Amino acid sequence: MKIVEIGKKVNNFKAKSTSEIEFKLKDFQDNFLVLYFYPKDNTPGCTQEGIDFSDNYKKFKNLNTEIFGISRDSIKSHENFKKKYKYKFDLISDENEEICKMFDVIKEKNMYGKKYMGIERSTFVIDKKGKLIKEWRKVKVKGHAEEVLNFIKTNTWFSIKT
Repeated sequence: MKIVEIGKKVNNFKAKSTSEIEFKLKDFQDNFLVLYFYPKDNTPGCTQEGIDFSDNYKKFKNLNTEIFGISRDSIKSHENFKKKYKYKFDLISDENEEICKMFDVIKEKNMYGKKYMGIERSTFVIDKKGKLIKEWRKVKVKGHAEEVLNFIKTNTWFSIKT
């Protein structure tokens, strides 16, 4: 599987998401797309990140931008997580790590001296032509949703002209 690169078109992929939607990348060709990868439902940082994106959802929509959160949790877990915190966008389940591997977000992590493989909090912006135009790795939650929103605000003029 080819890992996505800045400035390159992202290969179409399909995945299960909440609201009984089958996500297909090609269905979002007329929008900017924010894909944010997070480690686990119902953990403090992941919950706050989802709340921050949800609180700014209308501003993203006004910039013709869709948001999807992605983790390895099941659809059932995602549905409960989304409902509990009233997220305004859908969550994608990547239990088999295909999308995670495509975006190279599975990294060795260390918790209490124990090493394991997990999702490195990362965010990607795909433009209306399906090209990856921005990535953030090792994301710190505080202020991140606003940083992504500001990036899209400053780059929408460019995509209109191209």
